[in-house]
Amino acid sequence: MPVGGRRGAGRGPGGAGIRPPRRGRYPGGVTFPVVGMVGGGQLARMTHEAGIPLGIRFKLLSDTPQDSAAQVVSDVVIGDYRDLETLREFARGCDVITFDHEHVPTEHLRALEADGIPVRPGPEALQHAQDKGVMRAKLDAIGVPCPRHRIVSDPEDVAAFAAELERGGPEGSSGKGGGGRRAGGFPVVLKTVRGGYDGKGVWVVGSVEEAAEPFKAGVAVLAEEKVDFVRELAANVVRSPHGQAVAYPVVESRQVDGVCDTVIAPAPGLDEDLALRAEEMALNIAKELGVVGHLAVELFQTRDGRILVNELAMRPHNSGHWSMDGAVTSQFANHVRAVLDLPLGDPRPRAKWTVMVNVLGGDYPDMYSAYLHCMARDPQLKIHMYGKDVKPGRKVGHVNTYGDDLDDVLERARHAAGYLRGTITE
Repeated sequence: MPVGGRRGAGRGPGGAGIRPPRRGRYPGGVTFPVVGMVGGGQLARMTHEAGIPLGIRFKLLSDTPQDSAAQVVSDVVIGDYRDLETLREFARGCDVITFDHEHVPTEHLRALEADGIPVRPGPEALQHAQDKGVMRAKLDAIGVPCPRHRIVSDPEDVAAFAAELERGGPEGSSGKGGGGRRAGGFPVVLKTVRGGYDGKGVWVVGSVEEAAEPFKAGVAVLAEEKVDFVRELAANVVRSPHGQAVAYPVVESRQVDGVCDTVIAPAPGLDEDLALRAEEMALNIAKELGVVGHLAVELFQTRDGRILVNELAMRPHNSGHWSMDGAVTSQFANHVRAVLDLPLGDPRPRAKWTVMVNVLGGDYPDMYSAYLHCMARDPQLKIHMYGKDVKPGRKVGHVNTYGDDLDDVLERARHAAGYLRGTITE
């Protein structure tokens, strides 16, 4: 439900009956804003789709014309997001800049803000999703429970960290760290502080000899305890510039080889108090970090009934794809509303259960021919494809199913994703 939002017909972000001035590139009677999206992946594609019914215009900065969003957005600039002058030229005529990834250099975003261009989320917030070390330090400072952790300098320092775990430390300054497992030592989780996703940039090491690989990248390394968890959860929230915020139901996220495979909304069997605690935690993180737009808080549920923050993402997220068909307002639509400071939409689910399963590339590149079977077998099935070339293991789409019987909903989603990939043939 909305938290801290303003209500009342006819009252927009600029006050009653007042339209704030904008710097749009469309003259005359066309008054709808232009959203500049940096990054041309599937998240940008689906965010653009959500903006179409609102009349929102998108301008896209994409690496190549073949990128997922570049295939469907009419106003596309091909360029390097790491180049400041490219970003400045792209931002001309945009009312706000947002992203489908967290990799734009922080100093470039500060330069855009100094030019008077709204950037949402802003660099002060986004740095916590760009740098895991910065994120952990901030979460410690505001008292958010996390796995035990610290920055390490070399394999020997990893061994020292493992020894500290075995002695019962270290803990974050919140005093709430620790994963509900026996006193530690190896194995230890190592993460490069920048650049990792979908299991990349993450290693589970069982000895000092195995700890050498992460340091070869020349990036700072974060060491964390290997949490003994029951399952992974995700709390998705959206926050606007004036502080209105909404929380989606907490979901269960199931991973295969470090990649999200299945999301169940809401998380089955999750204690109501624990679910409320996770939503409140995510809303508090969004407020404390000054997030504008969508925030995904990935969580561990420990065996002793607690929740620990694993990762943050400040953009629409795989754990929220279910909302495209399963919520009153999708994560993508609410992200658009948030970055434009429009009133946020209702995040409540439309059905008792919604299941999302990712469609990964397999050995059969012609997925289109599989639609006939999937659509005929399940007329309620929702298929979302990203326009990507099919490569083994690559995310090329997802399917959503919904209904009152969780076992049935799970089976339908898994069958469709498996048939599209080619691992199921009947």
